[in-house]
Amino acid sequence: MAYKAVIGLEFHCEMKSHTKVFSNAINGYSKLSNQYVRPLDMAFPGTLPVVNKTCVRKAIEMAMILNCKIPEYMEFDRKHYFYPDLPKGYQITQFFNPVGVNGRIEIDVNGTKKEILIHDIHLEEDAASLDHYYDTSNIDYNRAGVPLLELVTEPCMYSSDEALAFLEHVKSIYQYTDISDCDTKKGEIRADVNVSIMDEDASEFGTKVEVKNVNSFDAIRQTIEYEIKRQSKLKDEGRYDEVIQETRRWDEESCTTIHMRSKADAIDYKYFTEPNIPKYKITKELLLDIRKNIPMLSHERREKYINEYNLSLYDANVLVKSKKISDYFEECIALGSDAKEACNWITTRVLGELNKSEENTIDNFFITPSMLSELIKLIKDKKITNNQGKEVFAYMLEEKLSPKEIVKKYSMEVIEDNDLINSLVDEVISENEKAITDYKNGRTNMLDYMVGQVMKKSKGKANPVSVKNLLLEKIK
Repeated sequence: MAYKAVIGLEFHCEMKSHTKVFSNAINGYSKLSNQYVRPLDMAFPGTLPVVNKTCVRKAIEMAMILNCKIPEYMEFDRKHYFYPDLPKGYQITQFFNPVGVNGRIEIDVNGTKKEILIHDIHLEEDAASLDHYYDTSNIDYNRAGVPLLELVTEPCMYSSDEALAFLEHVKSIYQYTDISDCDTKKGEIRADVNVSIMDEDASEFGTKVEVKNVNSFDAIRQTIEYEIKRQSKLKDEGRYDEVIQETRRWDEESCTTIHMRSKADAIDYKYFTEPNIPKYKITKELLLDIRKNIPMLSHERREKYINEYNLSLYDANVLVKSKKISDYFEECIALGSDAKEACNWITTRVLGELNKSEENTIDNFFITPSMLSELIKLIKDKKITNNQGKEVFAYMLEEKLSPKEIVKKYSMEVIEDNDLINSLVDEVISENEKAITDYKNGRTNMLDYMVGQVMKKSKGKANPVSVKNLLLEKIK
């Protein structure tokens, strides 16, 4: 029987800031346990939270981008539960009055526009982390108090493609606004995935199953697709009583979800307003200041690249996928490079080099936008040929020299002596009578062959376009 899947997401993202959200401990990643810890993070008696203003601004900025309704006051609440990684016995979060509610955002799903509804987005503190060993578990408090944004959607997605397109879109926003790097290797993003299925013609949702803390986009896709198949199989076999409201977890080894607890085991978090953080007014002046500083986002840059620079949709998507690559491209344009030329070099040569190793990043890439623009200009001004440009690029990476230094070192300047080029063309014509005859008999590829012979004699320094035009004049 055919079923319709309904999916909702709770997307957790660790934010960038100098310090944690309620303490002055460094907000940073470290492989050394318990390095970034202050008394408040350990819940020592007498410590009081102080709100990080940067985190508040970034939370409001994200709420604006998601077109959420923003409250008149900023306030926090306590979410009570007892677990080894939560020393206070409660988490400071937002429950009664989140920083943004009732939002909506349009995304692209395989070329089709879709609107995603946002239930709320709220600012909270992360818990500590547990390191599990054979016979013990240790607590690392580096993560305790790290600022966390939790974005909750309505159940408005109907496939893993839609869910992943939404997550990629939101991840891009976080990166372009510098709210977060969204680095999965550092555990900066994770999601709770809610999946239910219903008959195609049904009007009510099916029973929701929640899968907690899925920590990669690939695992999220697998989770959704596995749950749709699992729940569909149970219904097909008439085992309706086994499709229950429950919490499960994704198991990487078996690529399955595993039962954690049923609704009967659900925790009563006993929310109440955080008494140690007074609520404060979100002024119109603050909102205006945040809004005017929202940068151009990836989808806006993509439209700009297509409409203003006449790039293809494919090339525009490649450039905007990473903000740092897009910034690199933008700097090349600002330095006077032709957009299409800069795009071609970046999407082929630059990204080709970066993809050779995970250690290669645009931050440590030797060829800066200024160097690439210089190389593009040398080709545009016909100082070197396109093929020579590729050689120069390789030498730059190998010898750590600028384009002009490479051209000078290897004497690559294009020959501008018309008499010399003319004599080289005459030599090739006299040596290739058969090729000329074949060309006149319809074998047009012989012209390219003769151009190649001239280029060989000039050691690649002749301008191939000029050589081709000169050959055409002489063999009419």
